[in-house]
Amino acid sequence: MRNKIIEIAKQNGADIVGFASASRFDKNDPIFQIMPETKTVIGLAFRVLRGIYRGIEEGSTYYQYTTMAVENMEETVMPMAQLKVAMMMEGEGYIALPQRRHQQIMAEENSTNPEVAYDAVYRGRTAEVQMDFLDAAVKCGLGEKGLHNTLLTDEFGPMVRYCFILTDAELEESAIVEPHLCDKCGKCIKGCPGHAIDEDGNVDPWQCAVYYNGANGTKNPFMPLDAFADMDNRIEIIAGEAKVTPETARKILDKIYFYPPAQHAYQCSICGRSCDMACYVHLEEKGVLTKKFKTPFRKREEWKFDIEDWK
Repeated sequence: MRNKIIEIAKQNGADIVGFASASRFDKNDPIFQIMPETKTVIGLAFRVLRGIYRGIEEGSTYYQYTTMAVENMEETVMPMAQLKVAMMMEGEGYIALPQRRHQQIMAEENSTNPEVAYDAVYRGRTAEVQMDFLDAAVKCGLGEKGLHNTLLTDEFGPMVRYCFILTDAELEESAIVEPHLCDKCGKCIKGCPGHAIDEDGNVDPWQCAVYYNGANGTKNPFMPLDAFADMDNRIEIIAGEAKVTPETARKILDKIYFYPPAQHAYQCSICGRSCDMACYVHLEEKGVLTKKFKTPFRKREEWKFDIEDWK
Protein backbone atom coordinates (compact mmCIF):
# COMPACT_ATOMS: atom_id res chain seq x y z
CA MET A 1 0.00 0.00 0.00
CA ARG A 2 2.75 2.47 0.95
CA ASN A 3 4.64 1.82 -2.27
CA LYS A 4 1.43 2.14 -4.31
CA ILE A 5 0.75 5.52 -2.74
CA ILE A 6 4.23 6.79 -3.58
CA GLU A 7 4.01 5.46 -7.14
CA ILE A 8 0.59 6.97 -7.88
CA ALA A 9 1.43 10.29 -6.22
CA LYS A 10 4.61 10.67 -8.26
CA GLN A 11 2.87 9.60 -11.46
CA ASN A 12 0.49 12.50 -10.87
CA GLY A 13 3.03 15.23 -10.17
CA ALA A 14 4.14 14.85 -6.55
CA ASP A 15 7.90 15.12 -6.07
CA ILE A 16 8.17 14.19 -2.39
CA VAL A 17 5.91 11.81 -0.47
CA GLY A 18 6.10 11.40 3.30
CA PHE A 19 4.14 9.62 6.02
CA ALA A 20 3.51 10.52 9.65
CA SER A 21 1.89 8.27 12.21
CA ALA A 22 -0.98 9.88 14.09
CA SER A 23 1.08 9.39 17.24
CA ARG A 24 3.32 12.28 16.11
CA PHE A 25 0.43 14.70 16.60
CA ASP A 26 -0.97 16.03 19.86
CA LYS A 27 -4.34 14.57 20.82
CA ASN A 28 -5.88 18.05 20.37
CA ASP A 29 -4.44 18.52 16.89
CA PRO A 30 -7.00 19.59 14.27
CA ILE A 31 -6.47 16.37 12.28
CA PHE A 32 -8.44 14.50 14.96
CA GLN A 33 -11.29 17.01 14.77
CA ILE A 34 -11.34 16.60 11.02
CA MET A 35 -11.13 12.79 11.12
CA PRO A 36 -11.00 11.11 14.55
CA GLU A 37 -10.06 7.77 12.94
CA THR A 38 -6.82 9.15 11.51
CA LYS A 39 -3.97 6.65 11.80
CA THR A 40 -1.60 8.14 9.21
CA VAL A 41 -1.07 11.54 7.61
CA ILE A 42 0.29 11.35 4.06
CA GLY A 43 2.17 14.45 2.87
CA LEU A 44 2.62 15.30 -0.82
CA ALA A 45 5.05 18.05 -1.89
CA PHE A 46 5.20 19.47 -5.41
CA ARG A 47 8.02 21.48 -6.86
CA VAL A 48 7.29 24.96 -8.17
CA LEU A 49 9.25 25.07 -11.40
CA ARG A 50 12.39 27.12 -11.04
CA GLY A 51 11.81 28.63 -14.47
CA ILE A 52 8.47 30.08 -13.34
CA TYR A 53 10.36 32.57 -11.18
CA ARG A 54 12.54 33.76 -14.06
CA GLY A 55 10.17 36.43 -15.35
CA ILE A 56 10.04 38.11 -11.94
CA GLU A 57 13.78 37.69 -11.44
CA GLU A 58 14.34 39.45 -14.78
CA GLY A 59 11.45 41.95 -14.40
CA SER A 60 9.94 40.82 -17.68
CA THR A 61 6.82 38.65 -17.22
CA TYR A 62 4.80 37.99 -14.09
CA TYR A 63 1.68 35.98 -14.84
CA GLN A 64 3.51 32.64 -14.90
CA TYR A 65 4.12 32.68 -11.16
CA THR A 66 0.53 33.42 -10.18
CA THR A 67 -1.14 31.17 -12.74
CA MET A 68 1.32 28.28 -12.92
CA ALA A 69 2.97 28.27 -9.46
CA VAL A 70 -0.11 29.13 -7.41
CA GLU A 71 -3.41 28.84 -9.27
CA ASN A 72 -2.82 25.72 -11.37
CA MET A 73 -0.84 23.96 -8.67
CA GLU A 74 -3.53 24.53 -6.02
CA GLU A 75 -6.57 24.03 -8.26
CA THR A 76 -5.43 21.34 -10.71
CA VAL A 77 -2.15 19.51 -10.15
CA MET A 78 -2.25 18.95 -6.39
CA PRO A 79 -5.95 17.96 -6.14
CA MET A 80 -5.55 15.48 -8.99
CA ALA A 81 -2.69 13.71 -7.24
CA GLN A 82 -4.66 13.65 -3.99
CA LEU A 83 -7.75 12.26 -5.71
CA LYS A 84 -5.83 9.54 -7.56
CA VAL A 85 -4.16 8.35 -4.35
CA ALA A 86 -7.41 8.58 -2.38
CA MET A 87 -9.34 6.65 -5.04
CA MET A 88 -6.82 3.83 -4.93
CA MET A 89 -6.94 3.71 -1.13
CA GLU A 90 -10.72 3.75 -0.97
CA GLY A 91 -10.73 0.99 -3.58
CA GLU A 92 -8.76 -1.02 -1.01
CA GLY A 93 -11.34 -0.28 1.68
CA TYR A 94 -9.57 2.51 3.59
CA ILE A 95 -10.81 6.02 4.35
CA ALA A 96 -8.80 8.66 2.49
CA LEU A 97 -9.62 12.31 3.19
CA PRO A 98 -7.70 14.85 1.05
CA GLN A 99 -6.67 18.05 2.84
CA ARG A 100 -5.66 21.16 0.92
CA ARG A 101 -5.63 24.74 2.10
CA HIS A 102 -8.82 26.71 1.82
CA GLN A 103 -7.19 29.97 0.84
CA GLN A 104 -10.17 32.10 1.82
CA ILE A 105 -10.90 30.84 5.35
CA MET A 106 -8.91 32.06 8.35
CA ALA A 107 -9.51 31.43 12.04
CA GLU A 108 -7.95 34.79 12.99
CA GLU A 109 -10.39 37.68 13.18
CA ASN A 110 -8.15 40.33 11.64
CA SER A 111 -5.59 38.55 9.51
CA THR A 112 -5.32 37.96 5.77
CA ASN A 113 -3.86 35.71 3.11
CA PRO A 114 -1.61 37.63 0.68
CA GLU A 115 -2.43 35.22 -2.14
CA VAL A 116 -6.13 36.18 -2.31
CA ALA A 117 -8.07 39.44 -2.16
CA TYR A 118 -8.49 40.59 1.43
CA ASP A 119 -12.25 41.14 0.96
CA ALA A 120 -12.65 37.53 -0.19
CA VAL A 121 -11.37 36.14 3.12
CA TYR A 122 -13.83 34.71 5.67
CA ARG A 123 -12.44 35.47 9.11
CA GLY A 124 -13.18 33.94 12.48
CA ARG A 125 -15.29 31.12 11.06
CA THR A 126 -14.15 28.60 13.66
CA ALA A 127 -16.56 25.93 12.44
CA GLU A 128 -14.17 25.26 9.56
CA VAL A 129 -11.19 23.39 11.02
CA GLN A 130 -7.92 23.44 9.11
CA MET A 131 -4.68 21.62 9.72
CA ASP A 132 -1.40 23.30 10.59
CA PHE A 133 0.11 22.65 7.19
CA LEU A 134 3.72 23.50 7.96
CA ASP A 135 3.73 21.46 11.16
CA ALA A 136 2.23 18.47 9.33
CA ALA A 137 4.77 18.78 6.50
CA VAL A 138 7.66 18.62 8.97
CA LYS A 139 6.09 15.66 10.80
CA CYS A 140 5.63 13.83 7.49
CA GLY A 141 9.33 14.25 6.74
CA LEU A 142 8.82 16.44 3.67
CA GLY A 143 11.45 18.95 4.81
CA GLU A 144 12.45 21.31 7.59
CA LYS A 145 11.03 24.62 8.81
CA GLY A 146 13.00 27.62 7.58
CA LEU A 147 13.51 30.92 9.39
CA HIS A 148 10.64 32.65 7.58
CA ASN A 149 8.16 29.86 8.39
CA THR A 150 8.49 28.14 5.05
CA LEU A 151 9.11 24.48 4.30
CA LEU A 152 12.65 23.86 3.02
CA THR A 153 13.35 20.67 1.06
CA ASP A 154 16.66 19.09 0.11
CA GLU A 155 15.79 19.06 -3.58
CA PHE A 156 14.01 22.34 -4.20
CA GLY A 157 14.63 24.51 -1.15
CA PRO A 158 11.50 26.62 -0.47
CA MET A 159 10.16 26.29 -4.02
CA VAL A 160 7.41 23.79 -3.15
CA ARG A 161 3.72 23.60 -2.31
CA TYR A 162 2.19 20.76 -0.36
CA CYS A 163 -1.02 19.03 0.70
CA PHE A 164 -2.11 15.97 2.68
CA ILE A 165 -4.35 12.94 2.92
CA LEU A 166 -5.72 11.67 6.24
CA THR A 167 -6.33 7.94 6.37
CA ASP A 168 -7.28 5.14 8.74
CA ALA A 169 -4.64 2.92 7.12
CA GLU A 170 -1.63 2.28 9.33
CA LEU A 171 1.47 2.93 7.22
CA GLU A 172 5.16 3.01 8.03
CA GLU A 173 6.15 6.56 8.83
CA SER A 174 8.97 8.55 7.25
CA ALA A 175 11.92 9.83 9.21
CA ILE A 176 11.63 13.43 10.35
CA VAL A 177 14.23 15.56 8.57
CA GLU A 178 17.00 16.74 10.85
CA PRO A 179 17.29 20.55 10.31
CA HIS A 180 20.37 21.25 8.21
CA LEU A 181 19.44 23.65 5.41
CA CYS A 182 18.45 26.86 7.21
CA ASP A 183 21.47 28.57 8.77
CA LYS A 184 19.43 31.61 9.94
CA CYS A 185 21.34 33.80 7.48
CA GLY A 186 18.47 36.32 7.28
CA LYS A 187 18.50 36.57 3.48
CA CYS A 188 14.77 35.86 3.47
CA ILE A 189 14.20 38.83 5.79
CA LYS A 190 16.36 41.16 3.70
CA GLY A 191 14.79 39.91 0.47
CA CYS A 192 11.27 41.06 1.34
CA PRO A 193 10.43 44.27 -0.60
CA GLY A 194 8.16 45.45 2.21
CA HIS A 195 10.03 44.45 5.38
CA ALA A 196 7.18 42.11 6.30
CA ILE A 197 9.39 39.60 8.14
CA ASP A 198 10.82 40.41 11.56
CA GLU A 199 14.22 39.28 12.87
CA ASP A 200 12.67 36.13 14.33
CA GLY A 201 11.15 35.16 10.99
CA ASN A 202 7.56 36.08 11.86
CA VAL A 203 5.58 37.36 8.89
CA ASP A 204 3.11 40.26 9.22
CA PRO A 205 0.35 39.07 6.83
CA TRP A 206 -0.99 42.56 6.02
CA GLN A 207 2.48 43.96 5.38
CA CYS A 208 3.19 40.92 3.23
CA ALA A 209 -0.08 41.31 1.31
CA VAL A 210 0.64 44.93 0.41
CA TYR A 211 4.07 44.16 -1.01
CA TYR A 212 3.24 40.73 -2.42
CA ASN A 213 0.76 42.66 -4.55
CA GLY A 214 3.38 45.15 -5.72
CA ALA A 215 3.31 48.30 -3.56
CA ASN A 216 7.10 48.65 -3.79
CA GLY A 217 7.58 50.64 -6.99
CA THR A 218 11.32 50.05 -7.12
CA LYS A 219 10.51 46.38 -7.87
CA ASN A 220 7.32 46.86 -9.87
CA PRO A 221 7.66 47.61 -13.61
CA PHE A 222 3.90 48.20 -13.94
CA MET A 223 3.53 50.95 -11.34
CA PRO A 224 2.66 54.39 -12.81
CA LEU A 225 4.60 57.41 -11.60
CA ASP A 226 1.45 58.91 -10.04
CA ALA A 227 0.68 55.85 -7.93
CA PHE A 228 -0.84 56.54 -4.48
CA ALA A 229 -0.94 60.26 -5.35
CA ASP A 230 -3.60 60.96 -2.71
CA MET A 231 -1.67 59.33 0.13
CA ASP A 232 0.60 61.45 2.33
CA ASN A 233 3.21 58.70 2.77
CA ARG A 234 3.23 57.60 -0.85
CA ILE A 235 7.04 57.69 -1.14
CA GLU A 236 7.41 55.53 1.95
CA ILE A 237 4.92 53.07 0.48
CA ILE A 238 6.63 52.98 -2.91
CA ALA A 239 10.05 52.59 -1.30
CA GLY A 240 8.83 49.66 0.78
CA GLU A 241 9.43 51.54 4.02
CA ALA A 242 5.84 52.18 5.16
CA LYS A 243 4.66 50.23 8.20
CA VAL A 244 1.03 49.33 7.56
CA THR A 245 -1.87 48.42 9.82
CA PRO A 246 -4.79 46.27 8.68
CA GLU A 247 -6.72 49.47 8.01
CA THR A 248 -4.01 51.23 6.00
CA ALA A 249 -3.19 48.00 4.21
CA ARG A 250 -6.76 47.81 2.92
CA LYS A 251 -6.53 51.37 1.61
CA ILE A 252 -3.27 50.62 -0.20
CA LEU A 253 -4.53 47.33 -1.62
CA ASP A 254 -7.63 49.07 -2.96
CA LYS A 255 -5.34 51.26 -5.05
CA ILE A 256 -3.15 48.45 -6.38
CA TYR A 257 -4.40 47.42 -9.78
CA PHE A 258 -1.29 47.42 -11.88
CA TYR A 259 -1.60 43.89 -13.22
CA PRO A 260 -4.69 41.64 -13.56
CA PRO A 261 -5.41 38.87 -11.04
CA ALA A 262 -5.78 35.18 -11.90
CA GLN A 263 -9.15 33.49 -12.41
CA HIS A 264 -9.61 31.63 -9.11
CA ALA A 265 -9.52 34.69 -6.83
CA TYR A 266 -5.73 34.57 -6.59
CA GLN A 267 -3.98 37.92 -6.49
CA CYS A 268 -1.19 38.57 -8.95
CA SER A 269 2.14 38.35 -7.17
CA ILE A 270 4.54 41.10 -8.12
CA CYS A 271 7.12 40.12 -5.52
CA GLY A 272 6.96 36.44 -6.52
CA ARG A 273 7.78 35.54 -2.93
CA SER A 274 11.08 37.36 -2.91
CA CYS A 275 11.80 35.82 0.49
CA ASP A 276 11.77 32.36 -1.08
CA MET A 277 13.88 33.45 -4.02
CA ALA A 278 16.49 34.97 -1.71
CA CYS A 279 16.51 31.78 0.36
CA TYR A 280 16.82 29.61 -2.73
CA VAL A 281 19.73 31.65 -4.10
CA HIS A 282 21.53 31.35 -0.77
CA LEU A 283 21.01 27.57 -0.57
CA GLU A 284 22.10 27.12 -4.18
CA GLU A 285 25.23 29.20 -3.65
CA LYS A 286 26.05 27.09 -0.60
CA GLY A 287 25.74 23.98 -2.77
CA VAL A 288 23.40 22.18 -0.35
CA LEU A 289 20.48 21.51 -2.71
CA THR A 290 20.48 18.05 -4.25
CA LYS A 291 18.69 19.13 -7.44
CA LYS A 292 21.36 20.74 -9.60
CA PHE A 293 21.00 22.97 -12.68
CA LYS A 294 23.41 23.83 -15.45
CA THR A 295 23.33 27.55 -14.62
CA PRO A 296 22.78 29.45 -11.34
CA PHE A 297 19.37 30.96 -10.67
CA ARG A 298 20.74 34.45 -10.03
CA LYS A 299 22.83 35.32 -13.06
CA ARG A 300 23.38 39.02 -12.43
CA GLU A 301 22.89 41.73 -9.83
CA GLU A 302 19.26 42.28 -8.86
CA TRP A 303 17.53 45.04 -10.80
CA LYS A 304 15.85 47.94 -9.04
CA PHE A 305 14.27 51.25 -10.08
CA ASP A 306 15.36 54.53 -8.52
CA ILE A 307 12.92 55.86 -5.94
CA GLU A 308 13.71 59.36 -7.21
CA ASP A 309 11.55 58.62 -10.25
CA TRP A 310 8.43 58.88 -8.07
CA LYS A 311 9.34 62.10 -6.28
